[in-house]
Amino acid sequence: MARQHPDPAGFAGAEAELARHGVTAPRVVVVGGHSAGHIEPAMNLADALRRLEPTAEITALGTVRGLDTTLIPARGYPLELIPPVPLPRTLSPALLQTPGKLRESVLAAEAVLERVRAEVVVGFGGYVAAPAYLAARRQGLPIVVHEANARPGVANRLAARMTTHVFTAAPGVRLAHATAIGIPLRPAITGLDRGALRDAARRRFGLRPDGPVLMVTGGSQGARTINAAVSDAAPALRAAGIQVLHITGSQHVVEVPDGDPAEPPYVVTPYVDEMQYAYAAADFVICRSGAMTCAELAAVGLPAAYVPLPLRGGEQRLNAEPVVGAGGALLVDDADLDPAWIGTTLIPLLNDPQQLTAMSARASAAGAPDADNVLARHVLTTIADRRSSAS
Repeated sequence: MARQHPDPAGFAGAEAELARHGVTAPRVVVVGGHSAGHIEPAMNLADALRRLEPTAEITALGTVRGLDTTLIPARGYPLELIPPVPLPRTLSPALLQTPGKLRESVLAAEAVLERVRAEVVVGFGGYVAAPAYLAARRQGLPIVVHEANARPGVANRLAARMTTHVFTAAPGVRLAHATAIGIPLRPAITGLDRGALRDAARRRFGLRPDGPVLMVTGGSQGARTINAAVSDAAPALRAAGIQVLHITGSQHVVEVPDGDPAEPPYVVTPYVDEMQYAYAAADFVICRSGAMTCAELAAVGLPAAYVPLPLRGGEQRLNAEPVVGAGGALLVDDADLDPAWIGTTLIPLLNDPQQLTAMSARASAAGAPDADNVLARHVLTTIADRRSSAS
C-alpha cells in the first residue's frame, strides 16, 4: 500500500523559526479521549514531539468517561478533564440534550486552552474531540486532525471542515484535505527486530525455539468467537505441530485441556504488558481488525487472519482491507471462524514457511512505521508558521 507523506523538508525551517522567536517550548494540546484506539495514537504523537523537541509542553485533554484517567497519566502527561459529549448518530432524545452539553464542554475546553497557552490542538477523535475542535476554532488556533479508522467518526468529519491539516491511517478515507501517513505507534513496535528477539521472546512465554507459533488475541470486544474457535481446535493444532500463544483478555476465560508434554505447548495468558515480545514470538496472528491492531501488525511484518467485529457497519473490515489486498493477511467472517476453518485453511498455512515469509514481507510493505515522526514534524511546523505570521 503506497503511502503519501507530507513533505517534511519544512521541519528544519520550523526549528529555526522557533529559535528565532526565542521560544523553545512549543505548546501542544492533544485530544484523543475515551478509548485506547484514540488515546494510544495521541500519546505516541506526544512521545514523538518530545523526542524531536524535548522542551515541548504537551497537555492531554480528556474526560472521566473511558480510559483517559488510566492510560494518559501512565504515559507521564498532564491531563485536563472536560465534560464528555458523545455525539448521537441517530435522531433520539439524547440528541435534544446535545447542544447544552456541547456548549458546557466547549467553554471548559476553552478555559484549558487559555490556561496552558495552547498554540495548536491535535485531535484523534473520541468524545472529547468535538468540543476541543470548536474551542480551538473560537480561539483562532490551528487544528491538526488524525483519523485512524477507515470510516471517520463524527468529530473528525466536523473538524475536517475547519482545517486543511488532516491526516489518515490509509488512503481512501473520505475526509477533505486528507493525507495518508499511517497511525502513530510506539518505537518499541516500529523498531522491533522480530528475528533478533524471537528466542528470548519464546522463552519468556514458555514456547519452544523451533516450530510455528500462532498468536491469538481474544481480549477485544466481542472476541468470544475467536477464543472458542481456537481453543476448540487445540487438539488439531497440537497434532499439526503448532504452538499457540493465546492472550484471552482479563474479561475472558479460556480452558484448554492439558496436552501430552511431548506435544507443542498451548500457552494461555490473560494479558501481555509488552506486546513486542508477543509479536517477536509469533509467526502468525488471529485477531479482530481494530485500526491499531492492523497498524501494529503491518509495522512489524506479522501476517494475520483478521476476523472483523460484525458490528459498527463493517468498520473493522475496512481497516483490514489494505493489508489483505496487499497479500499480507487473510479476512475471515465471524460466522465462518470455527475449528473446521482452522483445520482446512489455517493449519496448512502455518506449516508452510515459504508462504509465511512471503505474507510477512507483504504485510511489512503495507505498514507505515514513521507516522509518529511525520505527524510530529507537521505539528511543529504548524506552530512555527503561526508564530511567523504573528510576528
